[in-house]
Amino acid sequence: MSDTPFGFGLPPEEPEDGDEGKKRDQSGGGQGPANPFGFGGLPGAGGFGAPGGPGADNPLAAMFGSLNPNDLGAAFQQLGQMLSYEGGPVNWDMAKQIARQTVAQGTADGVKDSSVGPSERTAVQEAVRLADLWLDDATSLPSGAGTAVAWSRAEWVEATLPAWKELVDPVAERVGAAMGDVLPEEMQAMAGPLIGMMRSMGGAMFGSQIGQAVGVLAGEVVGSTDIGLPLGPAGRAALLPVNIEAFGKDLGVPQEEVRLYLALREAAHQRLFAHVPWLRSHLFGAVEGYARGIKVDTAKLEDVVGQFDPQNPEQLQEALQQGMFQPEDTPAQKAALARLETALALVEGWVDAVVHAAAKPRLSSADALRETLRRRRASGGPAEQTFATLIGLELRPRRLRDASRLWASLTDARGVDGRDGLWAHPDMLPTASDLDDPDGFVHREQLDFSELDKMLGEAASGASGGKPDLKKHDDTDPEGDDTE
Repeated sequence: MSDTPFGFGLPPEEPEDGDEGKKRDQSGGGQGPANPFGFGGLPGAGGFGAPGGPGADNPLAAMFGSLNPNDLGAAFQQLGQMLSYEGGPVNWDMAKQIARQTVAQGTADGVKDSSVGPSERTAVQEAVRLADLWLDDATSLPSGAGTAVAWSRAEWVEATLPAWKELVDPVAERVGAAMGDVLPEEMQAMAGPLIGMMRSMGGAMFGSQIGQAVGVLAGEVVGSTDIGLPLGPAGRAALLPVNIEAFGKDLGVPQEEVRLYLALREAAHQRLFAHVPWLRSHLFGAVEGYARGIKVDTAKLEDVVGQFDPQNPEQLQEALQQGMFQPEDTPAQKAALARLETALALVEGWVDAVVHAAAKPRLSSADALRETLRRRRASGGPAEQTFATLIGLELRPRRLRDASRLWASLTDARGVDGRDGLWAHPDMLPTASDLDDPDGFVHREQLDFSELDKMLGEAASGASGGKPDLKKHDDTDPEGDDTE
C-alpha cells in the first residue's frame, strides 16, 4: 500500500527559498502531486490558477488547475455535494438527479422520454382492466391492482427509487465500512475526518452509479415488475407507453396486442404480490441475505478512490462496472443464492404459466410474445446488468422454463386452486431440487390445505376472541427454516 492511501498526496509545502522554490515546485519538483486530493488534473491550460495568471497565489489553484470561473464554480459545487453528504450509505439525492439526467438524454436509439397523454393513459387503463378479466379464469388469486397508471420514464424513476434504496443500501453499507478499513490501523485513530470524507465519497460513488443504472433501466422496462420484484407502490399496475411502443416496434404484432399481453404480465404480478403477503419480504430478504456474503475488493476500492476525478464521473462508472464485489464461497452464501434464484424462477414461472393460459385462447400472437419475453429475461437484459453492476448479483430467473412447466403440470394435476394454494407459505413451494424432478413434486402426496386453513382460522379467532391461541402450530415447525 502506498504511503498516501486513496491517492491523497501531500499538499505542496511552502518553499524555503522564495520564488525560486515556487518555480521548481510548479515545474514538477517538490513533494507529492500538486493536487492535494488526488482527483487528477482538470482540463484547460492557462487562465485561472495558471502560473502568472489570475489566482496564481490562490492555494486552491493547485487543486482545480486552470479553470475559468464558471467551470471552477461547477467543480466546487460538485465536490461540495460529495463531501458535504451526511446521510446513509448512498447519496440518493445524487442518484435521483443523475437518473433524471440520464432519462432526459434519451436512449441509444434516439427515443426521448415524453409526458403521457390522455389517450395513452386511457389505453393502459383499459388494457389492465381487460387483463384482469382474463386472469380471473386463469388463477384463483383476485385482482391486486387497485389502480392502473401510465408512466413516463421519469415517473418510473421517481416511483421506484424507494425500492432501489431498500435493495441497494445493505451492500452500500458494506462498501462504506470497507472505505475505512483500507486505511492502516495506525492511521484510523487519527483519521476520523478523513474516514468521514471517504464515506461521503462512497455515498457519492454509489449514488452516481445507481443513478446511471436506474436511468438506463428506465429506458427499457415496460412496467413496474419487469425484473420479478415489486419496484412500484403496492396495488398500482403501471405500464410505460413509450417503452411498450419501442418493444413492439419490430415484432410484427399489432400494438394493441403487445400492450394487452404486457398488461397481463403486470396484472399477474400484482395479484401475486398483493395476495401472497410474505412474498415481497421473502424476495427482498433473499437479496439482502446474498448481499451479506459479499466481500469488497479493497485494493480495487483504494485504486478507484485514489484516481477519482470529479470532472469525469464516467471514470467512476467504468471502474465500478469492472466489478468490486465478490461473493464469498461459503455454504451460507450458496444457500442464499439458491433461495433467491429459485424464488425468482418460481415467481416468473407462475406469471408465465398463468399469462399463457389467459392469453392463448384469445391472442393469436400469444406464443410469439411469450417466447420473446422469455428470451429477453433469460439473456440477461437490463435488470441483470443493473444488479450485476450494483451488488455483484445476476438477478435473472435461470430456470424460468423449468418453473413454468412445473406450474403448468400442477395446474393439470391439482387444478388452479391446488396450484395457487402452494403460495400460502414459503415451505409449501417447490425447491431447487423439485425443479430438477417436477413430476415427483407434482404427484407427491398433497398437503391438506383445508386443515391448514382451519388451524390459521382458529389462531386468528383466538387472538381476537379469546379462543385458544394455536400459533405454535404455525411457527415452531423445526423444518420450517425457509431453506431450499
